[in-house]
Amino acid sequence: MKRSALVLLATAVVAGGAWAQAPAARPTIPQVCTNCHKPAAGQMQGYFENVSFKSQAIQLKIDNVTEIVKFDPKTIKVIDAGDNKKPEALYDIKRGHEARIELVEKDGAKWATLISFKGPIKIAPEKLINYAEVAKLVGAPPDKAVYTLVDSRPLPRFQEGTIPTAINLPYPAFDKLLDRLPQSKSSLLVFFCQGITCMMSPNSLRRAEALGYTNVKVYREGWPEWTTKNWGVLSPQFLKEAWIDKDIPHVLIDARPAADIARSGFIKGAVSITPEQIKGALKGFPDKKLNAPIMVYDAHSGEDAVKVAKAIVAAGYPFVTVVTGGLASWTAAGFPLTQGAAATKVAYAPKPRPGSIPDAEFLKLVEKTPADVLILDVRMQDEANAGMIKGAKLIPDEELAARIKELPKDKRIITHCSTGVRAEMAYHKLKEAGYNAGFVYATVDVAKDGKVKLTAN
Repeated sequence: MKRSALVLLATAVVAGGAWAQAPAARPTIPQVCTNCHKPAAGQMQGYFENVSFKSQAIQLKIDNVTEIVKFDPKTIKVIDAGDNKKPEALYDIKRGHEARIELVEKDGAKWATLISFKGPIKIAPEKLINYAEVAKLVGAPPDKAVYTLVDSRPLPRFQEGTIPTAINLPYPAFDKLLDRLPQSKSSLLVFFCQGITCMMSPNSLRRAEALGYTNVKVYREGWPEWTTKNWGVLSPQFLKEAWIDKDIPHVLIDARPAADIARSGFIKGAVSITPEQIKGALKGFPDKKLNAPIMVYDAHSGEDAVKVAKAIVAAGYPFVTVVTGGLASWTAAGFPLTQGAAATKVAYAPKPRPGSIPDAEFLKLVEKTPADVLILDVRMQDEANAGMIKGAKLIPDEELAARIKELPKDKRIITHCSTGVRAEMAYHKLKEAGYNAGFVYATVDVAKDGKVKLTAN
């Protein structure tokens, strides 16, 4: 066989009589982490999503891929910030925390032998600067502010919002963007990134010192702390590109008087709330637990927008940003406006978890399940003994991989459990196996007669 044919065979497979590319390998580490770390055999790095002791499974997110990893509560090692913990400590780990898993392949499944969560990055105390000190720098008059504040996060993060006065010098591109650093090697240079476990700002500090900078600090708590205590900024271009164009749920507030809005128009989706109205309007804001991104703009100066932003932050809402330059900068960039009267009440609907279905839709399926839908109960047998939905099929999540062929391919499979955690894990297994699936992310109580009480998570 010729060499070219061998190469073709190595990179393609025959499917339905046609050549197709071999599937891409699943990532074992987030793309952003590859700037500091390399993938390692027998390891997986990502963001902790969920744990189920009943299914003995951990859900890990790696970019757009969800991994379900089995574990044995009797043997798994759990390390949190360098300390050995009991497996039950997994219940207390916050969703989104960075995690590293050591694993082995057994019976066609991935089994975790160790899961480790990052602790605070260690930096010499004299190299640290705290929130109060950064806030003082940011609030100083421009003619007296002799410092450079650097956001070391990748551009997509910077676009979502940053600390006022910060410039973006992503650590992955540090050596290519040295012209963004101040000329004076003795002036104050402050780096920050995505919090106490992020290495980008400490690594930036080391690179800057290697270049001869002598007054370099790290605001280790970075953007996550700042956004719980103060307002941030983003440009009109980033508001459009990172939020509106991507249709990512957010709250956008126009702080101008209603008459000005009606006369000149407003940015798509904006709600009219002036500084005088914000105190009363806060009663209609979304639950703080939803962490809704909130942006505020005014005509041009930012004074009214800042007043509104400060009131929202003071009320305990995180992730509040002011659009720099206001509507004047938006229109100067040639971006479109919506005409008419803007809404006066805030409406926010968070983006649903991939694969989840609305609670109301699930209740309709329970009431009358169509012939082309199967409700899959992934609870344990002892849980199901207390009551099952009429017509549902029971396959505990821990048995799903071995029994997946029992499920029809010509039906839509909707999974449920008691809390939504195992239902989501089962959904990802079904999706990977090629099933048309969905799940309900809610607390589901099933009575002996099959009646369902559903409580939104």
